[in-house]
Amino acid sequence: MSVNPLSQSSEIEEPLVELEAVPEQEFDLEDHQYYLNREFSWLEFNRRVLAEAENPKNRLLERLKFLAIVSSNIDEFFMKRIGGLKQQLGARIQLLSIDGRTPEQQIERSYEIVTELEDKIYSLYDELRQLLLEQEVEICNYTDLTVEEQAQLREYYLRNIFPLVTPQSVDPAHPFPFISNFSLNLLVSLRYREDQENLLARVKVPSGGSGIRRFIQLGDSHKYVLLEDVMSNNLDLLFPKMKVVACETFRVIRNINVGTSREKADDLLASIESEVRNRKFATVVRLTVNEGMDTVRRGMLTAEIGLNDVRDTFTSSGMLSMRDLFEIVDINKPELHDEPHRPIDHVKLRVAQNIFHAIRDAGSLFLHHPYESFGTSVTRFVKEASTDPKVHAIKMTLYRTSQDSKIIDYLISAAQNGKQVAVVVELQARFDEVANMRWANRLE
Repeated sequence: MSVNPLSQSSEIEEPLVELEAVPEQEFDLEDHQYYLNREFSWLEFNRRVLAEAENPKNRLLERLKFLAIVSSNIDEFFMKRIGGLKQQLGARIQLLSIDGRTPEQQIERSYEIVTELEDKIYSLYDELRQLLLEQEVEICNYTDLTVEEQAQLREYYLRNIFPLVTPQSVDPAHPFPFISNFSLNLLVSLRYREDQENLLARVKVPSGGSGIRRFIQLGDSHKYVLLEDVMSNNLDLLFPKMKVVACETFRVIRNINVGTSREKADDLLASIESEVRNRKFATVVRLTVNEGMDTVRRGMLTAEIGLNDVRDTFTSSGMLSMRDLFEIVDINKPELHDEPHRPIDHVKLRVAQNIFHAIRDAGSLFLHHPYESFGTSVTRFVKEASTDPKVHAIKMTLYRTSQDSKIIDYLISAAQNGKQVAVVVELQARFDEVANMRWANRLE
C-alpha cells in the first residue's frame, strides 16, 4: 500500500516566518490630495453625458439630445458655479476649496475643461448634422437655399417675426442696451450709403421666451434654417437704404446667485420671488461670440458688458446656444428615437377597485419608478384620498412637479372637500423656483 506523503500533514513541519509589525499609517484628513473638487467633478460628469452623444449605438436624435443636455448644463454651470466663484473673487475671499485651490484657480481650470468640452461639442454637432442629412433631416444655411426657398422664408419672417424685432443703436448718444440672460443677439455694423462712418446696432433674436421657434421649418419637409440666419440675411427690412458691413452674433450668461440671505427672510416665498426678478439684472459671467468677430467690436462688447476680453469671452465655432437643439430632437421621426418608455402597472393595483383596499390586503406595496407607473400608483393614491370619506387629512412634500401632473389639482380638490391638507413645497429647487412658486400660490 502506497502512502501519499502530502496526506501526512502532521509529519510535515511548516517553516516559521517572523513578521515585522508594520506601524499603522496615519492619514491627515486635512490634506487636500485626498479630495476631489466639486466643480471639476460636475464638469467630468458632463463629459460622460457627452460620451452618450458620441456613442454610435444610440439612435441619432437621442445623440443630439445628449448634445443639447450638455450645452444646457454648461449654461447652468456658469450661472451657478462660476457665478458663485466670481462673487468670492469680488469679495476678496481666498478660502481654499477642499482640494486646496483658490477661487481664481478653480475658475481657470473650469474654463480649460469647458473649452475642451465645447470643442468636442462643435465637432460632434457637425458630424451629427451630416448623419441627419442622410436621414432626410437637414439643418441648412440660408445662403444654400434656392431662390424660391429664400423668398418663402423671407415672407414668413416678414409676416410672423419682423413685427417683434426692435433694433437698438449703440453710440455715444444711446447707452448700451440691456442684454437679457440667454438671449441671442445680432451686432450689426452698418452705414448710410453716402457716409463712410460705420454705425452699430444691437438686434435681439426673438426666440425662446417669445414663443418663436429658433429652427424655422421649410414646408412639410424636415428642412430647417436657424432664425438668426434668416434675420441676418434680411437686414434690409430693418435698415432700408443702408449698407450692412457686418453681422455678428453674441450671447451672455448671467449670475443667478443674487438676493438676500434666505435664512433671515421673514417670508421665504416673497424673498425668492424677489431673487428671481433680480436675476434678470444680475452680473454677466460669460460672453460667447461667433468665430471671426472683429477684434475691435469684440473688445467694445466685452467692455460694455463689464467682462475681461481674454478670460471671460468664449468663441464659438458652431451655433450658439445648442440647448435649442431640443427643437430638432422633438421632431416626428420615430426611427431616430429610442422606443417610448412604457411603465407597467403594479400587479396588485391592476384589479383593485379601491387603492386603500389593495394596500390593506397586501400589507405594503413596493413601487419601483420609473419601471412601474407613477400615475396608476402615487397619483391614483392622492386622487382617491381626495374623495375618500374616511380620509381626514393629507400631508406631503412636493419638490419638483411636472406641468402635466394632476397631483396639485387633487390636493386642491381634497381641501375643497373639507379635508386638512398640508403641503411642504421646496421653493429653493434650483431652476424650478418659478414653477414651484406657482404651485405654492395655487395651493395657498
